[in-house]
Amino acid sequence: MSVGIMSATQGSYQSAQFLLDLTQGARISSSAYPSASAPLLTIAPTASGAAVAGWSEAVQRAEEAPQLLRPGLLASQLPGGAGYAGVLGTNDLDAIAAADSNGVIASDSLGAARTLLARITAQRREKRLVVADLPAGAEGIADLRALSAEHEPGELLLVVQRAPDTRGGELLWTAAAGLGGAGGRELTSASTKQRGLIAAVDLAPTILVHLGVKKLPADMRGKALETDGPLHSSSLRALMARLHVVGGRRLKALAALLIAWALLLLACATRPAARARAMRVGALGVMWAPVVVLIPAALEPSAPVEYATIALGCLAFGAFTDRLTPWPRAVIPPAVVSIVLLTLDALSGRQLLMRSVLGPNPILGARFYGIGNELKSGLAVLVLAAVAAALYPAVRSRRAALTVAGAGAVLAVVEGSARIGAGVGGVILVSAGFAVATVLLAPGAVSRRRALAVILAPIAGLVVLAALDLATAHGGGHFTGSILDARSAGDLRDVIVRRYGAAWRELKNHAMPFATVLALACGGFGIRMRDRLLTPVHGDPGWLAALGGGLTAGVVGALAEDSGPVLLVVAVFALGCVATYLWGGVRASPPAHTHATADQRSIRRSS
Repeated sequence: MSVGIMSATQGSYQSAQFLLDLTQGARISSSAYPSASAPLLTIAPTASGAAVAGWSEAVQRAEEAPQLLRPGLLASQLPGGAGYAGVLGTNDLDAIAAADSNGVIASDSLGAARTLLARITAQRREKRLVVADLPAGAEGIADLRALSAEHEPGELLLVVQRAPDTRGGELLWTAAAGLGGAGGRELTSASTKQRGLIAAVDLAPTILVHLGVKKLPADMRGKALETDGPLHSSSLRALMARLHVVGGRRLKALAALLIAWALLLLACATRPAARARAMRVGALGVMWAPVVVLIPAALEPSAPVEYATIALGCLAFGAFTDRLTPWPRAVIPPAVVSIVLLTLDALSGRQLLMRSVLGPNPILGARFYGIGNELKSGLAVLVLAAVAAALYPAVRSRRAALTVAGAGAVLAVVEGSARIGAGVGGVILVSAGFAVATVLLAPGAVSRRRALAVILAPIAGLVVLAALDLATAHGGGHFTGSILDARSAGDLRDVIVRRYGAAWRELKNHAMPFATVLALACGGFGIRMRDRLLTPVHGDPGWLAALGGGLTAGVVGALAEDSGPVLLVVAVFALGCVATYLWGGVRASPPAHTHATADQRSIRRSS
């Protein structure tokens, strides 16, 4: 058999919701439904089989969701429907997986555990799809071994771990036999693009493809299972354990880093030179975070060790960079190394970003691969700051503008490519942010034509992303799945409603209202006090472009991504670190021609 870890639900685990998602081959976050919990569903025997009581309520709930969902779609594609075999006296809720779009289970067989295998065999003669509940413990394991030994060549056997109907079952062990090729492999799918990780919505397409269905229903969003690489059970167990803890460590790891920085500042409070260096070291340490978090992702240590590694590692990298790189160019190394390492991690399939506290969180089922929303706007700010540092002292010129635009194009490819970042919203925010920075560095006054170019930049970025997606991912990328595969304006509306619905929920989540208001206030203050903010670099136009472009990326990201205000908060926080680094620098006289534009220099020469 081939084995993998399955993301069972999108949000907190509920058995009924998992089974409904399985039957429809598609899912959304449980919080996106009109009611977060699925209706009460029970199995009622009928003369010919069984029916799911409460099915009409489940269908109505799916119809009101911001995506086209059709419970029972799987069994409805099979002539004669599907069958179910279970054990009397046990929970038979798993029979939902055999229900068609009317909530009807074509064949229902309940009896003693000792007769289960015989009843499964009888069902297999009548139905192309049979759902079975195996007993718990040693008896169930023996039945599974028997089914695995006797399944015929070309017959598909899927095994899914049963979990209690409580939070904590978001990841389930899954095995498959009969997918083709040799057994003993790790499972994957185009839904997750991660070795050893699949999604519940992949089961229905896998079954239909195996049964020879020529064209899958368009409403099924999952992808057929595949095998990828030899099976390493210890690695899969480590992945399962890591995914269970990484989400809860995110904010604590950030808090540990900020506390360590605060203690460093406190220790240097009475010495101006040391305090300035502590400002630079801490700010650079935060910029190194996308790299440093990969270290505990590879080592998988305990929580205290991970927090210490991130806090001390970031400050150590910050101190090392500050000592070796002259101010204000020390922001260049963390930007370059972050982009290079994240790209290599994605292309090599090492999965370090996914296992890190700054990666996407597969246990939530919303995203499995690429650069998560926690990093998109932060990376935009980091790269903009690196360009400003490289150009310092900058002059508004065509060359400077093209440099910024080129850096933006590279970052857009990294954040948008299906094989690396896979983020539609990332392309939009990067295109907008770098377009603003490009205009601010271009010679001449801002015109309507340039303003129009800024507005059209995200559209142009999406066009390029579509071409890149089709060329490199054969149409299987994130952009294709969410936009290009839309069959109507209604599907596009569903995408928009789903994104903004999720963004609105994020805005109301925990401390996010306060953080969002604070971020907006800081952004407004920075715009108003921009001359004062850029005093350390004497109002250098390159740094002005970086701050303007970074704030734009955060605002546009908040409007384009389903995480909404998270991207704005991250961008403003990153901009605060950039400003702190600049203010920790050595005050110097204005560099030659820092403020002189090309037009101003020509006027001076002519006079």
